[in-house]
Parts: sequence; structure tokens; C-alpha cells
Amino acid sequence: MMQKMAHLHTPLDIPAIVAFIDGNYSGGGTPRPGEISLAHHGVLFLDELPEFERRVLEVLREPLETGRITISRAMAQADFPARFQFVAAMNPCPCGYLGHPTRMCRCTLDQIQRYQARISGPLLDRVDLQIEVPAQGQQEIFEGPPGEPSDAVRARAVAARERQTARQGMPNSELAGRSIDTHCPLNNEARTLLRGAMQKLGWSTRAYFRVLKVARTIADLDGAEVLTASHVAEAIQYRRVLRTA
Repeated sequence: MMQKMAHLHTPLDIPAIVAFIDGNYSGGGTPRPGEISLAHHGVLFLDELPEFERRVLEVLREPLETGRITISRAMAQADFPARFQFVAAMNPCPCGYLGHPTRMCRCTLDQIQRYQARISGPLLDRVDLQIEVPAQGQQEIFEGPPGEPSDAVRARAVAARERQTARQGMPNSELAGRSIDTHCPLNNEARTLLRGAMQKLGWSTRAYFRVLKVARTIADLDGAEVLTASHVAEAIQYRRVLRTA
């Protein structure tokens, strides 16, 4: 059953960092589920991502890949379920104003690079959607057009989910191995675009297949069976790397 409440943490919540991996604050002898496992079938949201300790962030790599987390203690070792939707937020730089339309960034290039480097490449490789959200101007805030109603977005997402279940018996995120080739057919233009992006951007094999599954989801939202170049191009745009200028 899907958890209705997301697990929300900020880096200032020190006990939460300690219990992130193991539920024992004091590191007792018997492993207990921490926040990673408590978010199973729910949402794990980390705010100010670069401010978390590097060792804590690197622990996310295993559950993001396998959906499970192994905890070892002096007296025992335990394996806990940890299949969650990972959502994180961060500023582009320490002062938060890199790329701001009206405020000047006070950070040096070295400070920006060191700040963004706190998020390792292997962890970013497991984040399917990496999106920059620019600051809104006053005119956009007060006079901008209304957004799409949540009910309409939900209906489209439910329809896409039902399409995936009917086609393959599981969500696109759980596709693996040959099932990816079977259920993610590309037309020639899309295949050429995806292979070119992998070569130009230096993606790992993992990143390639993650982008392919995102493109599959975009096609499902579009009601299409075959992945086209537009579906692939959108998936590529969602995999943005951190920038320093």
C-alpha cells in the first residue's frame, strides 16, 4: 500500500541523518529500519541536498538501484525493503543566486564547483529527472497564466500508469534487461538521437536505459506505443547536469 505521507528531511535534522540508514540512533547491536526503509512505497524528500554528509548520500545508491538496503551490525545483518520515489532539492550555488535574473551571485567559480561536487556522479546517474527551476519574476507571479488543474494532471498520469500495467504488468521504472527492448520500441530517428546523445554526453549504460524508460513514460502520457524522436528529446532534456556558469 502506498504511504500517504512523504518522509521529509532537512540537513539540520541531525538525528534524522543518524537514523537515515539505521533506525538505531546510538548504533545498537540489532539492525532496525531507518528512514530509507520507512519510505518504502512512498516518497523520500531531501531538501538542501549538498548539505547532507557525503556518506549518507552515497548510501542511497544501493536502494535506488535494487530497491533494498542492507544494514550490518556487530551482532547481525539485515536486509530491508527500500523501493521509494526519491525527490531532492538544492540551490545552484552556496549563496543560491547563480543564474538569478536580478540578484548577483556572490560565489567564486571554485566555491560553485566544490558545492556541486558534493553530489557524486554515481548518485546523479541514478536520478532520472534533473530539472532547473528558475526564479519567477514579479510579473509572472502576479500576472502569469494559471497552471493546469491538478485533476487533469492526475487523470493523465493514471491513464499512463494503466497503460503500462496492461502492456507489461509493471510500471516502466521496474523494466529491466530484455523487457526494456521489448516494451520500449524506438523508431529510426529516435534510436539515432538517443545513441548520439549517449556518445556526446558520455552517459553510462545505466543512464542510457534510464533515459529510455523515461522516454517510454513520456510516450505513454502521449498515448503512443512507439517512441519517437520527440519523446527521446524530452527525456534527454530532463537529464540535465549541474552547471557552473
